[in-house]
Amino acid sequence: MSNCTEVLSDGIKDVSLDVVNFLCENIDGISSKLEDTTSAVDTTYLLFSAYLVFAMQLGFAFLCAGSVQEKNYRNILLTNVLDAASGGISYYLFGFAFAFGAPSNGFIGKQFFGLKQVPNDGFDYSTFLYQWSFAIATAGITSGSIAERTQFVSYLIYSAFLTGFVYPIVSHWFWSGDGWASPFRSDGKFLLDTGVIDFAGSGVVHIVGGIAGFWGAFIEGPRQGRFGRGGSVIPGHNPGYVVLGTFLLWFGWFGFNPGSFGIISGNSSAVGRTAVTTTISACSAGLTTLFVKRFMTDHWNVPDVCNGLLGGLVAITSGCSVVEPWAAIVAGVVGALVLIGWNKVAVLIEYDDPLEAAQLHAGCGSWGVIFTGLFANKKLITEVYGEGIHGEDRPYGLFMGGGPKLLGAQIVQVVVIIGWVSFLMGSLFWGLNKLKILRLPEEKERNGVDKTYHESKAAAVALGLKLPVHNDTIYSE
Repeated sequence: MSNCTEVLSDGIKDVSLDVVNFLCENIDGISSKLEDTTSAVDTTYLLFSAYLVFAMQLGFAFLCAGSVQEKNYRNILLTNVLDAASGGISYYLFGFAFAFGAPSNGFIGKQFFGLKQVPNDGFDYSTFLYQWSFAIATAGITSGSIAERTQFVSYLIYSAFLTGFVYPIVSHWFWSGDGWASPFRSDGKFLLDTGVIDFAGSGVVHIVGGIAGFWGAFIEGPRQGRFGRGGSVIPGHNPGYVVLGTFLLWFGWFGFNPGSFGIISGNSSAVGRTAVTTTISACSAGLTTLFVKRFMTDHWNVPDVCNGLLGGLVAITSGCSVVEPWAAIVAGVVGALVLIGWNKVAVLIEYDDPLEAAQLHAGCGSWGVIFTGLFANKKLITEVYGEGIHGEDRPYGLFMGGGPKLLGAQIVQVVVIIGWVSFLMGSLFWGLNKLKILRLPEEKERNGVDKTYHESKAAAVALGLKLPVHNDTIYSE
């Protein structure tokens, strides 16, 4: 008691001895209350971040709905709903266990199936909800790539498989305490002395979703009328929905990136900085796309700018917490150019993706992972990830003087994700195609997926409304 009185008397000036004695007598209770309050604040922050990421599903839904033809947009809305519902069950039963079930091995988790025996030590139900919102975001990416020509049963199959098995194992590799390439390994055995730094998932979420979508769209082939004799760009029916979806996604990204800290206590400055880098990258990518596309096509195009902005968000997602705001401009500018370049390649090989999802998420996601290996800041890596092996500094960005190790680890991530997802999702879509349950028959595709599956030419007709159709929007290759 005397030591407590002396310490508090020295540290707190102009306070009576009675107050000091009261604090010392109740120090344990006060400390417990402060810990409870801190825990409640952190849990609230994580849950609120999960709600923001979940709201991105609405953004995906509007973005997809505006980017497809009117005869198909009721279908794409339903697939976005089912990504959340189907993904929720598969992630609950299997996905969370494969991703974070510990103790485990470096390849796959093996605890917490059906959330059994999840520890109540700060890694509990709130963590599950947050990680589930990431899993269904991955599935939402893929649904855009195969829109307008896919049989409904295939959506259900791929969504459950992607969220319940393919994605969780990737997240285990890079985000769990046991993953072979994780920067959080408790034994300190980091890949190339660093582990992969993919803070919020340019690789784990976006490359996975984009590569899965690529194989689905590639195996299905282009939509009718997209290429070949008389082929042309097929514009989405409502740019207004595209803009609304883009802003909803941007809003949700503030749960995606800053929310990935998991807790806000002790991290408030880093959380704020991460929100800033996220914003700066999006802005720079949107403006770059605006002016580059204006130069290329001689007009201003709203959907192109929206996709460019999203490309900037994807690009910064890996390094958002470990780069300075000025570097976020580089992430956004190059991310926009990567998207424009891959869209050109897609036309050359006659690859058709109504949402540009594979180009945007896999292309800009890959750039984002590499960007982190080039621009990660030494001080910020230590702040966010702690020290490396034996208390030494972790490797940091090549262009920041940190050597090639971090960049090497980042390249490993890109390669293994592309290989893993290509093997599993490529095999799945190939099998579905062989079973003739992947692509719609020609006549049904021509009539529209809504009429085929949902007994309506379009949702607007079913509602008795006449919504504006913007097929006169100018689009260019």
